Amino acid sequence: MKAAVVFALEHAGWPALLVDMGGVILRANHSAVKVFGPVVEGEKPLLAAIWQQGFGPPAEQFLANWERAPQDSTPIKFLVKGGTASLFAVSLCTFTQDGQKYFLFQLLPETAPAGSGGQTEFLSAHRQKLDCALQLARTVAHDFNNALTSVLGHTSLLLGQTAPDHPWRRSLAEVEKAALRAADIASDLSAFSQQEKLPRGQTAGNLSSLAQRGVEVLQGSRPEKIEWSVQADRHLFAAKFDEPKMLQAFVRILENAVEAVGSNGRVTVLTRNVELAEAAQDRDLRLAPGNYVCTEISDNGGGIAPENLSRIFEPFFTTKNDGKHRGLGLALVYGIVSNHGGGVAVSSQPDAGTSVRIYLPAEKKIARDANPVAKDLNGTQTILMVDDEDLMLTMGKTVLTTFGYRVLTANSGQKALEILARGDTAVDLVITDLVMPSMTGRELTDHVNRLAPGTRVLRISGFVRSGSVEEETTYLQKPFSSQDLLVKVKRALTA
Repeated sequence: MKAAVVFALEHAGWPALLVDMGGVILRANHSAVKVFGPVVEGEKPLLAAIWQQGFGPPAEQFLANWERAPQDSTPIKFLVKGGTASLFAVSLCTFTQDGQKYFLFQLLPETAPAGSGGQTEFLSAHRQKLDCALQLARTVAHDFNNALTSVLGHTSLLLGQTAPDHPWRRSLAEVEKAALRAADIASDLSAFSQQEKLPRGQTAGNLSSLAQRGVEVLQGSRPEKIEWSVQADRHLFAAKFDEPKMLQAFVRILENAVEAVGSNGRVTVLTRNVELAEAAQDRDLRLAPGNYVCTEISDNGGGIAPENLSRIFEPFFTTKNDGKHRGLGLALVYGIVSNHGGGVAVSSQPDAGTSVRIYLPAEKKIARDANPVAKDLNGTQTILMVDDEDLMLTMGKTVLTTFGYRVLTANSGQKALEILARGDTAVDLVITDLVMPSMTGRELTDHVNRLAPGTRVLRISGFVRSGSVEEETTYLQKPFSSQDLLVKVKRALTA
């Protein structure tokens, strides 16, 4: 049972029990075994076996009552090793996985008398509850990212193979857009689950390619006769950005532009370099001296009234009183760009359209194209893909074989090493998930370096990590599209 495997409290300093709806103890950590003895380790051990009868409702009834009316914590007497009863303060939370509900018990001895350390135990109990919540968030984020990567990978592959006028293209584009929105939620959930907050990955890239990707998301989902124009500077400077976040910002602005022009209008996307020897002003935005990449999104729609222009970044302010808009779009854009050290300027005239300009700090070096044309993504090399999720293996093999690669798969690090040890097939690249049971992706990487020196490794994960120059070619963050995977594979093989 998968939930029985996911148990991060194995070495916690307090007893912890994973229990199913029927009161069966699926996992007991080391501390629980020390406190309760082998009774919690046998074949389908029952919670009732360590439950002190008569102190409160029976174990099964307690679980049913708690599910209907959860409590922050509750005192319960348990039978400890030796048969004596001991009172514990129980922190309890529930979660659902693969359609099944589970209870996670965390137990603290009720030993401190009133007024002498009770506050310490109170804080400790709440810390344990937070640890429980963080672990659940990590588990959910991990599974969510894998599912989203499969959806995004297959959908983007189909979109790349579908003609612009195909009747299914709009629906596929809507699926991709929804997956991108969900990907941002998954990314935030992963960030929340990290006890030590790591900076989100920001690596140098080409904003023109990202803006083009945003246009493609909107183009495919809109049947209107909108004229799209993308004018990208071929010598654009390299800017550092968090790709999912900046894509979300571009899509929000483009959605506003599409709504503004209606069924027949023009939307223009322009990227250019800005070099400032001294401070400059763009509307209300003051720019310090330095190098920037400016992405300008313009439309020829109805424009924004002067009295509203100064309020467009306010949360919950909207000029669309249709009940469908919450007024968070541009406030979100402003927050994303500000977190990148950049700024946003907006100019507009009634009946003359709107222009939104995003400025991000940049290095004065040419950004390489992040999206090679489709023919450049083909390959003939042999790739070994390692992941404990079949969804990921199926998606990866489908995408890579479509573009000519030979793909081997393994659902564990040990099986991957067995394939490499056989020596009957030369593997050019190993793609491995970093978070796997038994053997992690980092451990597998160390084994690969010893067993097959020179074999390149591409690591993938859905967890937030700090960006680095090295990771630009050796790391791919979930969820990703088919093109993201193909581009990263091409770079890993040619670096």
